[in-house]
Amino acid sequence: MKTTVQIQNLKCNGCASTINKKLSGLKNINEVSIDVENDSSYKQIIPYIVLQTMDSDKTAVYQRQGSEERLHDLWSLGIGGHINPVDMDTSKDAFKQILIAGMERELDEELEQMPEHDQPEFLGVISEDITDVGKVHLGAVFGINTNSPEIFLPGDELFQFKWEKTSDLQQLNLELWSTMAMELLSTD
Repeated sequence: MKTTVQIQNLKCNGCASTINKKLSGLKNINEVSIDVENDSSYKQIIPYIVLQTMDSDKTAVYQRQGSEERLHDLWSLGIGGHINPVDMDTSKDAFKQILIAGMERELDEELEQMPEHDQPEFLGVISEDITDVGKVHLGAVFGINTNSPEIFLPGDELFQFKWEKTSDLQQLNLELWSTMAMELLSTD
């Protein structure tokens, strides 16, 4: 016998993972599946960090691969991912604290090394309902300007990571969020 249970207001993959683990541990529960990645009634917040040289001449790009198959083969300017429960120290943390913790965790996961003195600056928000990814995610865009691009060492998920002339970025097959982030970069 299969029973389907709809849970309203399930808002993050971390929460879904916790529910999955707890339900799977119950007697007589054989299978649990949770899908928050395709529910357009709620947009998950994604810290999206763009790396650029201080003079804006070069911007870091990489080719998408990894867990988000809907973005494979596209170039991206943004490093980021889901905010997870681990990003919240206590239930009283302010949203800003949680967002910054998520951003810092994502940078630590995706970059093996970066300059300590380069600090992120909030640039704006990306929201679009055109792509399948955009329908279920909202981007909180941050920029990091650096005088030391050579110090950034990418992890495995940042496939073909390189510093590209900013004026040449439109020649790449960019994901939509990267095109939108470029507009935020040009307005600061």
